[in-house]
Amino acid sequence: MIAAILRRPILAAMLALLVLVTILSSVSIVPETRQALIVRFGKPDRIYNRYRPSQPIGGTGAGLAFRVPFLENVVWIDKRVRDVDMERQQVLSTDQLRLEVDAFARYRIVDPLRMYISARSEDRVGEALRPILGSELRNELGKRPFADLLSPERQGAMENIRRGLDRVARQYGVQIIDVRIKRADLPDGSPLQSAYDRMKTAREQEARSIRAEGAKQAQIIRAEADAEAAKTYATSFGKDPAFYDFYRAMQAYQRTFVDGGKDRPTNVILSPQNEFLREFTRGGGR
Repeated sequence: MIAAILRRPILAAMLALLVLVTILSSVSIVPETRQALIVRFGKPDRIYNRYRPSQPIGGTGAGLAFRVPFLENVVWIDKRVRDVDMERQQVLSTDQLRLEVDAFARYRIVDPLRMYISARSEDRVGEALRPILGSELRNELGKRPFADLLSPERQGAMENIRRGLDRVARQYGVQIIDVRIKRADLPDGSPLQSAYDRMKTAREQEARSIRAEGAKQAQIIRAEADAEAAKTYATSFGKDPAFYDFYRAMQAYQRTFVDGGKDRPTNVILSPQNEFLREFTRGGGR
């Protein structure tokens, strides 16, 4: 039979080509970043380079994978972290503000067998996770005011969303690594202007209250200081009434002859016996 085939070179070439194709189709090269699920007649049979948490990418498992030609197929599954973007969602916060939210989740397929049974392909996994992410995000952010998204409380909200999404994603053989909000904005138009006006009014009221409280405290402090000064003056001048009269006269002379003539010189004509000049007269008598 072999001799008959050799006498027919075209047939020999076709058989050699068939053998070569069979050999090549029975061997696949599994890269470090992918998992290979061998499926026989639509039923999962074995997995090459399966993800393991304790095994870093590039460890054992990658290399050659063998399968029965024409009977077994290879389903390739990414071993790396993948992203799923959520469609823009409108969320109503507890302070009745409608928010336009963009978010995304990062995940990894850790159970290829469960993934294949539930979704058949890794692309379908992303499609299945997208609406679930939107639902978890609306449920969590609907419990919080808008200000929480601008404070450290945001991290706690993201962790709650990640845990809720991870519980559902496990049925697809997926582990949720992280959830992040890209943007959280108020809708354009009148709702945005209305929210801005409310925030502005609230801040103006707060500023007026702070100023009023500051003015009140300043008046109290000034009144207490004036009372303390008057008490000190009364105590001091009560010990020497003559010095008190002299001190008050000097203050009057300061305001009249010195401070009053700074801006515009003023001439004052008084009799030497005038009561206002008593201290001058008394000093002259001495």
